[in-house]
Amino acid sequence: MALACGPRAEAATLETAVYHPPVETDYILWYRNYDSPAVYALVKLAMEATPEYGPFRIHRSVEMVQGRALRELAREESQVLDIATVATSVEREKELLAIPIPIDGGLLGFRVCVVMKDQVQRFEGINSIAELSARGLKIGQGLHWPDSTVLQVNGIEVITHSRFETLFLMLKNRRFDCFARGVSEVMFDLALANDPNLVIEPSLLITYPMLSYFFVGPDDHETAQRLQLGMERAIQDGRFSRYLGTYFGHAVEALNLSERTILVLDNPYLSGDSMDIGRQALETLRARIQRY
Repeated sequence: MALACGPRAEAATLETAVYHPPVETDYILWYRNYDSPAVYALVKLAMEATPEYGPFRIHRSVEMVQGRALRELAREESQVLDIATVATSVEREKELLAIPIPIDGGLLGFRVCVVMKDQVQRFEGINSIAELSARGLKIGQGLHWPDSTVLQVNGIEVITHSRFETLFLMLKNRRFDCFARGVSEVMFDLALANDPNLVIEPSLLITYPMLSYFFVGPDDHETAQRLQLGMERAIQDGRFSRYLGTYFGHAVEALNLSERTILVLDNPYLSGDSMDIGRQALETLRARIQRY
């Protein structure tokens, strides 16, 4: 029997062909990042800016402390986590793949104190880290956060806990006096805490080079490339600048940063490249704040 050929046969083949839509890539984002509107929006922005990598879905990870999240990222072919945004350090950049673009423009290195309302007066008149320490004021931070060692090396007594949510309970129970939070995150934190007895201390601004990066597993080059390319495109076309204004502009203004006493700390735990990025971000942000 003769085989059918020609345009009519080709049309029949096209009619009967099964359409296979592009396969979606699933990305599991650390739960604390997923729950943060700003971080989630930036991951989504980076993914949408790189359509050549295909469609995607972002999922919330199981709840886990930061230390475990980083261990899961470091595991080969981890099934529970693909992306986390945390403060960078030399060790983290050695063990994981970092996308070296500060997700908040460097604001993580600008910190204010969340305090109990009846303790605000204890911070009045402080003009240096030495004075803060001399008053016996303690700062609460996460056990696995690089900020903890930065504060300690600058002479501040630090009380830690592995679970973020527990730190608010410790502050309420007077285990420490100040929960130092980044300008880019503190408003969201307080909205979640929803406790009128927790307030932002109005006079101090603690600053040091500290950068928050996207991190992925050490062998997950495709995800790292997609995130970096997406962020670079967003920077070039202005979407990243609009993102910063949308999610952090209000906090910078509402916290009256230009009216605060700036306490400058050293951070000896950054890699050489991140130190350069951090110093540049710190100088740029300080200049902007002073113009407000």
